[in-house]
Amino acid sequence: MIGRLLGQLVSAVRPGELDVIVVANGCTDDTAEVAAAFGAPVRVVSIPVASKRAALVAGDEAASDFPRMYVDADVEMGTEDIRALDEALRQSGALAAGPQRVLALAGSHWLVRWYYDVWARLPEVRSGLFGRGVIGLSEAGHARVASLPPLLADDLAASLVFAPDERVIVPAAQVIIHPPRTAGDLLRRRIRATMGVTQVEQEEGAPSSTARTSPADLLTIIGWNPRMAPRVGVFMAVAVLARLRARRAVRRRDYSQWLRDESSRQ
Repeated sequence: MIGRLLGQLVSAVRPGELDVIVVANGCTDDTAEVAAAFGAPVRVVSIPVASKRAALVAGDEAASDFPRMYVDADVEMGTEDIRALDEALRQSGALAAGPQRVLALAGSHWLVRWYYDVWARLPEVRSGLFGRGVIGLSEAGHARVASLPPLLADDLAASLVFAPDERVIVPAAQVIIHPPRTAGDLLRRRIRATMGVTQVEQEEGAPSSTARTSPADLLTIIGWNPRMAPRVGVFMAVAVLARLRARRAVRRRDYSQWLRDESSRQ
């Protein structure tokens, strides 16, 4: 995956334009070797612990410039997309920026496609920075995110900590997201998301979560297009099942389970 991302990310980079830091956090595969093979402007930092938060800290310690982009290894975006995010942060005065999502749903089970057809229409999803795999921060925005406690749903918290007029979705920047291919992996991902939202709502120092889907949101989608009703039914069934499956971990306040989706990484 890292090779797929880096191949596009540095495809049109100018000398000295980017400093790309790849943090291999407890990797047991060839991530570090693949990334290092790209040479400049890619640098590799390896840490022994398999922790996303530790990876972010290590990357920050190695970086020096702002605006700063945080990119998950399993998405796809190019040099021009990074340039568009950088320009938006420099010119708009926004503290945080995200690209437009492109959901690569080819090959996914129909239940997955129906779920995301509803998910992508939700107001919080359309305007929030979460679920994009990329977030750009100004120096002031970085300071605000750095003050957050450790959270499973770090991208959700990073979105909620900014008011709507402090963040921007940049039309000229796009990121390709690879959703789960199977219904089972979709459920695992949604259990993790449910646990993350609950932790944000409960954790001291976290922003107040406003990202939960309301019945009014779903009724509005059906009102716009009555043919969406079966898809909304699938969405609700997955959401209810994920909440039931997450209940035990939530009661224990155990937010350490990652429940990784493997099908989207094929």
